[in-house]
Amino acid sequence: MYRAGRPSPGARLIAAGSLVRKGRPVADIGCDHGKLAVWLVKKGISPKIIAVDKRPLPLSRAKALARQCGVQDCVDCRLGDGLSALGPDEAEEILITGLSGETITDILAAAPWLGEKKVHLVLQPTTRASVLRRWLCEEGFALEEERPVLERGRAYTNLSVYSKGQKMVPTERFCEVGLLPRAGGRAAETLLQNRLVDLRNRLKAPMNAAEKNDLKSLIDEVEACLRLLK
Repeated sequence: MYRAGRPSPGARLIAAGSLVRKGRPVADIGCDHGKLAVWLVKKGISPKIIAVDKRPLPLSRAKALARQCGVQDCVDCRLGDGLSALGPDEAEEILITGLSGETITDILAAAPWLGEKKVHLVLQPTTRASVLRRWLCEEGFALEEERPVLERGRAYTNLSVYSKGQKMVPTERFCEVGLLPRAGGRAAETLLQNRLVDLRNRLKAPMNAAEKNDLKSLIDEVEACLRLLK
């Protein structure tokens, strides 16, 4: 367990940090308290972290934590909105955690240079992961792994993504479940169960017969994925 005289980042953030490729500079977008940035340095995963947050108070706490843990020379705290706070060549690993799928999509869409660089993305959508998966496929990014995790009874998924350069239209099944069936485990099962609840609730909304049949077929596919995990 991480011990540096400070609280652990927690299972959710550690799961994201464990997907970072070792030895490469990292940009932690929306760094909040800075615990993940400090953990990455202390664990020897990255020699340099650019910790970005658009809120001054959390950023000041991240700076203080880096000083307290003796890694202030390795953690560059910057006030900024999304990826606008760094140049295209400053980071090879980009972490975005704890935000909705829509917000992460907006951050990535505002940085078109991502598709031209050999960067690795680690993305943790707290909600609407399906929106993010769809956008990634349509913009030529490839999802290579999902690493689900449970923290305090809530399930999260972490996406390991790289730029493939080949745009594609994903299936509805892929948007909803991604690589969770491949990942397996209780966290993946919880996430799939949550998707089923949301999809079944959609059936209560007014829609035409074709839309209802498509939704029922999607529910059947997600149920089949869930059965594979049990």
